[in-house]
Amino acid sequence: MQQGYISLRDIEYFVLDEADHMLDMGFIHDIRKVITKLPSRRQSLFFSATMPDDIVKLSRDILGRPEKVTIKPEQVTAERVEQAVYYVSKPDKSKLLVHLLNEKTYYSVLVFSRTKHGADKIVKILKKAGVSSEAIHGNKSQGARQRALGSFKSGKTNVLVATDIAARGIDVSDLSLVVNYDLPNVSETYIHRIGRTGRASASGIAISFCDIEERAYLRDIQKLISLKIPVIEDHPFVDDREGIPTKKKPQPQRGRRKQGSGNQKSRKKTGDKPTNNTRRKFNSPKRKRD
Repeated sequence: MQQGYISLRDIEYFVLDEADHMLDMGFIHDIRKVITKLPSRRQSLFFSATMPDDIVKLSRDILGRPEKVTIKPEQVTAERVEQAVYYVSKPDKSKLLVHLLNEKTYYSVLVFSRTKHGADKIVKILKKAGVSSEAIHGNKSQGARQRALGSFKSGKTNVLVATDIAARGIDVSDLSLVVNYDLPNVSETYIHRIGRTGRASASGIAISFCDIEERAYLRDIQKLISLKIPVIEDHPFVDDREGIPTKKKPQPQRGRRKQGSGNQKSRKKTGDKPTNNTRRKFNSPKRKRD
């Protein structure tokens, strides 16, 4: 459009899909630029899975006086998706992932990472363990993402590691396993993630790794889906700590020791010799009475 090859002056329908994630990817300026090239008389359709304040403001700017339609599914999560959660410490997540992939053969696994750097790190760990994997995220070029996705769909790559934004639009038939390596801090994102498997009449498995800092995310997810996700405790990296931070041990108070307590009592019982400081204290002359 900027090069003059495309004109939008005759557009009658304008559809903006996944608007919330487009804003997260920094496309707000591009969206506004496209809108300025559209004819004023048009029908605009605006779709978004979530409606934060930024999205509501954007919808008012481009839609004028829109009619709002909300669809709430009766079943929040897919019925055919078997869900489970592993309590595991953050450093042991990669070990648990390698253990699960080696324990059972999965022909296609989609692993979700919260960050781009985390996705690349997971791929390095898996390749070092002999597991074929590729990563797709916002820092990858479009060509690199298409090649990684094509290799995953064809079966050349068994594991695809993706961030939430890059995973939007991925449609892989017969996806056998979804792994939430990092639990999402937005509960609705969990539903989108596990919905990648168990589509149509197929069944699927969704496994989540939860460290102690993610227990609050897990509670929010279970509240949203109205389901207590089963916890798998039979694994070598189980983290049995509760979701409540441990209390700090009280630190000894600094200052002057009271006479007749502490080391003096222990010395009387054990017969240890007093230290130099204690000796000076014991040998100090008594004050003269007036």
